[in-house]
Amino acid sequence: MRILHTMLRVGNLDKSLAFYQEVLGMKLLRKNDYPEGRFTLAFVGYGDESDHTVLELTHNWDTERYDLGNAFGHIALEVDDAYAACDAVRAKGGKVTREAGPMKHGTTVIAFVEDPDGYKIEFIQKNT
Repeated sequence: MRILHTMLRVGNLDKSLAFYQEVLGMKLLRKNDYPEGRFTLAFVGYGDESDHTVLELTHNWDTERYDLGNAFGHIALEVDDAYAACDAVRAKGGKVTREAGPMKHGTTVIAFVEDPDGYKIEFIQKNT
């Protein structure tokens, strides 16, 4: 068994795709419209679905935004340099919600950014 994808409901698919592709550097792997159901599924990630876990962005055509609730935590991405990753996100108009630095009660360098729908993405710096 392996994890295939995590699904996020998004209010504006174009904004979300721009964020995940242009700000975080993911690739659009596939996108399908389902007119009868009035939704679109777009899969993004850093590699082919056959051997990478990806994100499924679900856009329900008649829903502009969602309440995130308080159960979902975040998506974590490994980065070479969390400080540089935050700078890159900021330079592309993204929102950094926690600047890079050591985690509380530890030494691992982390940071948090937010996508257009308010989902949190954690950057975890590789140990060198």
